[in-house]
Amino acid sequence: MAAAIERSQDYLLRIQKPEGFWVGELVVDSTLVSDMIAFYHWDGKVDPEWQRKAVDRLLAMQLPDGGWNIYHGGPAEVNATIKAYLALKLAGVPVTDPRMLQAREVALRMGGVPRMNTFSKLYLALLGLFPWDYVPTIPCEVILLGKWFHVNFWEMSSWTRAMLVPLAILNHFKPTRVLAPPVTLDELYPEGFHERDLALPPDPQGLTWRNFFLWLDRLHKFVENYKLRPFRKWSLAKAEKWMLERCERTDGLAAIFPAMLNSLIAMKALGYADDHPQVVRARRELERLQHVTEDDVRIEPCFSPVWDTAIVLMCLRESGVAADHPAVVRGAEWMLDREIRFRGDWQYKNPTQVEPSGWAFEYSNEWNPDVDDTAMVLLALRLIPTRQPERCDAAFRRGLNWMLTFQCKD
Repeated sequence: MAAAIERSQDYLLRIQKPEGFWVGELVVDSTLVSDMIAFYHWDGKVDPEWQRKAVDRLLAMQLPDGGWNIYHGGPAEVNATIKAYLALKLAGVPVTDPRMLQAREVALRMGGVPRMNTFSKLYLALLGLFPWDYVPTIPCEVILLGKWFHVNFWEMSSWTRAMLVPLAILNHFKPTRVLAPPVTLDELYPEGFHERDLALPPDPQGLTWRNFFLWLDRLHKFVENYKLRPFRKWSLAKAEKWMLERCERTDGLAAIFPAMLNSLIAMKALGYADDHPQVVRARRELERLQHVTEDDVRIEPCFSPVWDTAIVLMCLRESGVAADHPAVVRGAEWMLDREIRFRGDWQYKNPTQVEPSGWAFEYSNEWNPDVDDTAMVLLALRLIPTRQPERCDAAFRRGLNWMLTFQCKD
C-alpha cells in the first residue's frame, strides 16, 4: 500500500500545472459534439476537417445496439441517439449506412422525435425540423417574476437561470434557418409525421402539476399568437441585459456548455454581428472547451480546476506530503487567488450583509460561487499553512461566514 500511495503522490505532483492548480478532463456523453455540429450548420459555418473529426468521435461513441447513452455504461437514450443521428446526417453520412440504420431502429423503438425533451425539440425547431407551436413556450417575462411570486426567477438554480434566459430570447425570435440542401427527420416518427403525436400528452389523472403546466403553456401560446404582450419589449431588453452582464466576470455564461451555446445563438438572434466583441468572446469560450486532435474532437461541459485542486491538496496532505512542500503551498495560494469577493447573484436569494466570499467550480464564475466548492476549499486550506498565513486565515474566516449564511431554515 505504501508503494501505491507514493506512486500516486508522484503522479499528482507531476501533473500539477505551472500556475499551481490541478485540473482533470470532464468526460461526458456525445450530445455536446452533436449540438456543436448542429450549431455550425445552423450558423452556416462548417469546418469540414473539424466535422470529420466530430463524426469519428460520434461513431466511436455509438453503442453496439446502435444508440448513444448519456452516462458511461448506460443504455441508449432517445435524446442522445436522435441528436447523434441528426448530426451524422447533417455531416453527410448516408441514411443507408448500417450504423445509421441501427440508430434509426433504436430511436424509433424509444418513441422517436415525439419523445425528445423540450431543449432538444427547441434545437430541432431552430433547424426547421420541429414546429414551434409544439415547443413549450419560455416567455421572456419570466425574468420579471421576483420573490413576491412563489415560483420565481431567483428560486431557480444558477445554471437553470443561465439556460432559461437565452432560450426565452430564442423563443421570442424563433430564428429558424432552413438547411440547404434540405434535411428532414420524418423517418424518426414511429407513426409518421402527424400533429397528434407532437403535443405533450396530458396526465390522465386530471388535477396534476403536469396538466397545470400544459394548461399554462396553452395560455402562453394564446398570448404569443395574439401578441398580448404589453411587457415583452421591456422583458426582452431586461433578458438581453442580464445575459450580457453575466457573460462578464466568467468563462462564458454560467461557465457551462449549454448556457454558453444558447447565449451565442441568442446573440445572433438579437442581431449581433459575427465580429461583435460579445459574439467573439462567446465563440472563443466555447472553443476553449474543445479538445481537437489529429483524429478526434472531445468537448467538456465546463472546467473543474478549483474542485480538482482542493481534492488533490487534501489527498496529498492526508497521505503524508508535508504542508510546506512547494507544490502544496503553490496550490493553496492559487486557490486563495480564486476567492470571489464580488456580490453575485446569490444576493437575491440571500440578502444578508455578509462579506462576499466563496469559490466556484471553474476558473472564473464570479456570479455564482457555491457552497460545495467553498466547503471543499476550506477543508483543504485548513491543512496548509501558506507563506501568507494572515491572508489565508482571513479568507478562511470569510468563506466560512459566507457559507454559514446559506444554511436552510430546517
